[in-house]
Amino acid sequence: MLGLSWGKAEETNELLGKLNGRLYLIQGNHDRFLKNKDYNASRFVWIKPYEELQDNKRKVILCHYPIMCYNGQYRLDGNGNPKVYMLYGHVHDTYDQRLLEQFQEITRGSIRENPDGEKRAIPSNMINCFCMYSDYTPLTLDEWILCDRKRREKLCADGSM
Repeated sequence: MLGLSWGKAEETNELLGKLNGRLYLIQGNHDRFLKNKDYNASRFVWIKPYEELQDNKRKVILCHYPIMCYNGQYRLDGNGNPKVYMLYGHVHDTYDQRLLEQFQEITRGSIRENPDGEKRAIPSNMINCFCMYSDYTPLTLDEWILCDRKRREKLCADGSM
């Protein structure tokens, strides 16, 4: 979960009581309830500002804020597929997100020689997990990858990118 609540501690506790499963929280700048003595953090396995996880032999970097040069960015599997994804929030669907998309396009269009002498484009697999992009529905990594691809294709078709 990337960011959670603008509500007060009591409202956030009530919301957490309605959620199923094991919960983990990547802390965001609006998660002010965490400092409230009435907030009950026991519903979470952990609360962190940054984490690196594994999902189907892929590294997933979680941070509320986008990290443009993230750990493992250049790693690809034997088939040339990304081995690392950077999931973030914070910028919502703003001008800052458009700037990040421009950065990713520039990065993906840049060619670099790897230590083996092979020249290839620089990967940039950053995904904005803004809740409105998924219609407020929790998604798996594979679903976020597909959602992000479709959203970018629509932006390109609309001439926004």
